[in-house]
Amino acid sequence: MDTIGDLDELAALLERAGPDQELYLRWSEGPEVDLGGSQPGQSSRDALTGVTLPGLSANPLRVEPWWGNRSTRLWVARRLYDYRHLRDLRGPGVRPWVLVGEECARGPDNEPLVICHRPVAWVSDTALRECEKAIQEQDSEEWGPLNRAD
Repeated sequence: MDTIGDLDELAALLERAGPDQELYLRWSEGPEVDLGGSQPGQSSRDALTGVTLPGLSANPLRVEPWWGNRSTRLWVARRLYDYRHLRDLRGPGVRPWVLVGEECARGPDNEPLVICHRPVAWVSDTALRECEKAIQEQDSEEWGPLNRAD
């Protein structure tokens, strides 16, 4: 699978995708594990209850209309930044990757649960460093990652 080298490349991928191709960002050990693992079908597990969820927990990359003509680069930086703590929380091998998918349900945190139609690319460490810098440059004291442990 290809690797997205930086935030500009991720933003360009999203802009090329168009409205008919739903791109999602998932933090896991990757499609080999998620699509061919020991769990039945494509599923995630609720960390609180252990319940098997009917799809892969992922976050949509689609830019919402209310974002207007703001930077797509900043949009994707936010999407990466939100869940970057999962790499440390879930251990070695967990990293972000992009997939083309379809929402099939909602998880307990109201996150989309998706069926992966096609893995697209890994997201590089360079892009992760750039997302942190882009968020820090916004200089907001009221905003941070979606990390329950903090």
